[in-house]
Amino acid sequence: MGGAPIRRLNADWSMTEMTKTDVSGLSQLGAKVDLPQSPEDAVLERVPSGHAGTDFVVRFTAPEFTSLCPMTGQPDFAHIVIDYVPDGWLVESKSLKLFLHSFRNHGAFHEDCTMEIAKRLVSLLSPKWLRIGAYWYPRGGIPIDVFWQTGNPPEGVWLPDQGVPTYRGRG
Repeated sequence: MGGAPIRRLNADWSMTEMTKTDVSGLSQLGAKVDLPQSPEDAVLERVPSGHAGTDFVVRFTAPEFTSLCPMTGQPDFAHIVIDYVPDGWLVESKSLKLFLHSFRNHGAFHEDCTMEIAKRLVSLLSPKWLRIGAYWYPRGGIPIDVFWQTGNPPEGVWLPDQGVPTYRGRG
């Protein structure tokens, strides 16, 4: 996965060599970047995972996701949880943050926003497995939760609960 080795101090005071991830092809990390005006304008970037042959889960949580209602233009809010098992690539987190922010002035239904996020990530990463849970806050008195995954997770992978309680209102 390229780069010069770096050394890490272990808990027992021994040293381990690690390989630094190659970030040479990234255009947003470490740079001032204008916010994308729409999801179509947003650039998602990836880096090598560096752990070939090891299944592990990566989780991103966006508790303050916003988009616009396509009918009224009013803001919609969601708590989004994305879990995936990499197969060679990791999404670069700054690019994901900018991508998610690009929905802020984007008018689309809850289901469309959720599926656009999932499909873009699957297209970019070709993960072994991905799931998304989008827990939308009520508008008109009805919360809408949208769930999708690419299939069954790999055998033996620990998948924690997404940790978002079902909406119960004030009662």
